[in-house]
Amino acid sequence: MGAGRKPERSGTAARLDSLAAASGAAAGESVWIDVIQKMDEVYHDLLEYEVALEDKNAALEESQRFIISVLTSMSDILIVCNRAGIIEDVNQSLQTLTGKSEAQLKGRAIFELFADEVSRRQAQAYFAGHGADPVQDWELMLTSADGGRVPVSVNCTPRFSAVGKLLGVVVTGRPVGELRRAYQALRQTHDELKRAQQQLLHSEKMASLGRLVAGVAHELNNPISFVLGNVVALQRYAQRLQHYLEGVHGDASASALADLRRELRIDHLLGDLPQLIEGTIEGAERTRDIVASLKRFSAVDRDEAQRFDLAPVIERAVHWVTKLGADDFQVDLQLPGELPVLGSPGQLQQVVMNLVQNACDATAGQEGARLTIAARREDAVWRIAFADNGPGIAGENLARVFEPFFTTKPVGKGTGLGLAISYGIVERHGGSLSVANAAAGGAEFLLRLPLAVD
Repeated sequence: MGAGRKPERSGTAARLDSLAAASGAAAGESVWIDVIQKMDEVYHDLLEYEVALEDKNAALEESQRFIISVLTSMSDILIVCNRAGIIEDVNQSLQTLTGKSEAQLKGRAIFELFADEVSRRQAQAYFAGHGADPVQDWELMLTSADGGRVPVSVNCTPRFSAVGKLLGVVVTGRPVGELRRAYQALRQTHDELKRAQQQLLHSEKMASLGRLVAGVAHELNNPISFVLGNVVALQRYAQRLQHYLEGVHGDASASALADLRRELRIDHLLGDLPQLIEGTIEGAERTRDIVASLKRFSAVDRDEAQRFDLAPVIERAVHWVTKLGADDFQVDLQLPGELPVLGSPGQLQQVVMNLVQNACDATAGQEGARLTIAARREDAVWRIAFADNGPGIAGENLARVFEPFFTTKPVGKGTGLGLAISYGIVERHGGSLSVANAAAGGAEFLLRLPLAVD
């Protein structure tokens, strides 16, 4: 055997080498397949990440466009400063006000925008304190595009990082002239609304008064007819007296005067005159009282604080409303001798009339329609309950009964203001007005008013 030759292998060893080589080749192929699969998975994940990143970029761009559009559309000025007061960003309103571009404003100190030394010193003092405290409605003077001075109401809000570090200040402001114009417009609108409200309240009061015209006309007809009848009788009596006096002052004999006296029934006339005059005065006074009550009721609301008895006010309101109500609508009054309260008789009469009218409408067409008004004293408060035997109020409407313009009546039958006005009147008198469905059926309005103390 030569020195450079390898020893020859046996046949068994050769076969083993062949099997090992085949096994190694198979193992290498399996590894490559795993590598390719992993590469596919990584590529798939990369595609998903890319799609998600593109979506986030699109959303970010959309948010940026939205923020830019908002900042551009703002009528208020906006300035973003760092802690030293150096401008980092501005909006279009500030550029328009100052006449300077965004590039001219960025990097400048905010103090340079102010038109007077006082405003500059105030701003410098604020930033010298690091601007950690917010400021509201700070009126400062800015230099406008034409070099003039514009008063601006400024708000300063500190800006912090995610970890709470102070980054700077966001300054917003609006020219005071614009604020004053807006305030004047708001005040004018408020005054118009108040006038409209007063007109609505007075219109509702006049509507209530209009519903009483027929009943009041009947009420006035009785004393006026009585006065008219008495005046006609007095006119006849005056003619007879004149005829008799002509005989007295003429040449008539005593017997002729006696006959004339019997013929003209002068003695009966003289006996009847006092009753005629008394009845005429009574009718005139009754007419005067009715007219005075109407004037009190129809007068525009004013602050009145007088002590009066509410009992006759309730009786008068019931009397007037029932004149127009259904014939079978009965009102049962359970009142003490006197109900002393403090306030406006005309206004509280309107409240009572609205409550009685409401009960009359609720029980319309119902057999045996009835309203019970019962008053009693509870400590220093009068408790007056208005309970009808109608169908009651639907549960979903109980909370809305006193809302302005809310009504369950057909169109043209009510404005929905009567109970709302009554609620306000009672509150102004220091009382309360509530409603509930009675256990025995029907609705019950509860009026509470303070007792008038001598």
